[in-house]
Amino acid sequence: MTDLVEVRRGAYYDSVSLMQVSRAVGAAPGVSAALVAMATELNTDLLAGMGFTLGEPVGPNDMLVAIRGEDEAAVDAGRSALDAALAGLKAAGAQAGGFGDAPPPRTLGSAAAVTGANLALISVPGRNAFVDAMDAVRSGMSVVLFSDNVGVEEEVALKDAAREADVLVMGPDCGTAVVGGVALGFANAARAGSVGLVAASGTGAQQVMCLLDAAGVGMSHCLGVGGRDLSSPVQGRSTKQALAALAADPATESVIVVSKPPAAEVLEDVRAYAASLGKPVHWATLGAGRPDLTAAVEAALEGEGHGIPQWPSWPAPTQESPVPGALRGLFCGGTLADEAMLVAAEVLGPIRSNIPLSPELALGPDLRSDSHLVIDFGDDGLTQGRAHPMIDPSLRLERIAAEGADPTCGVLLLDLVLGFGSHSDPAGELAEAVEGARKAAADGGRTLPVVVSLTGVESDPQGLSACAKTLQAAGASVFLSNAQATRHALSLLADAQA
Repeated sequence: MTDLVEVRRGAYYDSVSLMQVSRAVGAAPGVSAALVAMATELNTDLLAGMGFTLGEPVGPNDMLVAIRGEDEAAVDAGRSALDAALAGLKAAGAQAGGFGDAPPPRTLGSAAAVTGANLALISVPGRNAFVDAMDAVRSGMSVVLFSDNVGVEEEVALKDAAREADVLVMGPDCGTAVVGGVALGFANAARAGSVGLVAASGTGAQQVMCLLDAAGVGMSHCLGVGGRDLSSPVQGRSTKQALAALAADPATESVIVVSKPPAAEVLEDVRAYAASLGKPVHWATLGAGRPDLTAAVEAALEGEGHGIPQWPSWPAPTQESPVPGALRGLFCGGTLADEAMLVAAEVLGPIRSNIPLSPELALGPDLRSDSHLVIDFGDDGLTQGRAHPMIDPSLRLERIAAEGADPTCGVLLLDLVLGFGSHSDPAGELAEAVEGARKAAADGGRTLPVVVSLTGVESDPQGLSACAKTLQAAGASVFLSNAQATRHALSLLADAQA
């Protein structure tokens, strides 16, 4: 093996862009490992953990390049892929326009003063994000804070400052927003319309916007507020501001609040606040005893006088019968994983997970169990130093292969989320993994049903129907509704029929 380690001083790129660059380098012929990242403490530790040696001091404004190939030619191929990917980033930036011949602003505040911008998208390491976000807020800009690993105390301080400045903080860890028709982070090309979303959830918001699209109903804005906003410490600060903003928006006729399980007392307070705004507000807030996201969207549609369609599905090409074994849910979306556990637990009882519904159900570090389990591969603990599985699905693909060979696995339940920011051909790689797992099970004398929850719209870059048919051809049953996908998976478990 041949290793290359470079430090590029002062070459800053945001973390999401570099995750995509790392993936491009890692896909070069003969390359077995690659890391392209800013030299934060986390990334230098990751570099060492991958077996690379860094021979010089670095700082967070330096870019690390590490490539391991089977020989010099492979390393050269990786370097070529790196240069091409970085050139693509520069070209995209150039097409976006610049500031003429003037020196570029060095802070968000100065950028706001020069350009008149009123919205900032921040994607920097969590330890640096607070300073940039506070600068933007104090300069009169609303903020989409994509960065994670921001402390809850800092989140509260940011949102209090935003309320005083009459702007909105979306995040931290805001992966999905659509403002004025512009998708920020992971989002779908859903049709425009009159329904506004306030979302303390990323993939949950995407599920709702895609269900609305399938019903022929469009969206005005999707204001993500961060997954902790409806928690006890944060008290719905941004949710209330987002509700007020949509209530004042003439293009928004009704609102849906989407959330992973919120704190009960916070939800009660926010519901009371929403009732005072004079605009219809519907609730897609997951939790025991509450409707799933599909049922919540159906209720919202009925409440606004719309019909409820038959949600799209693509049945498996061969007849399916109940099989013995456990449910294994392998998800990229945390809210979709939460929903699947809530639906499945009503039938199967406790579900083990790395994001458990109660602490005693937590999986160990190996994420293994012979019982029913659901894993969120997008959880922060599995994405440190690597791209989100909606960009780089390699960890989940490895686990799909392992479940195919595991005799305790009865039914495999997967999600796939399309849209801007996601992998360009996610269905192709997942279909190959599904075929491999089903073959491994067949070689062991088992039948392995696979069910896929596919979140997307026809206008997405990947194409909803095209992806569905690719997965269907691999032997999977495919559903637009995550709740319907979960219930179909349960119908294929012999234990659930007892």
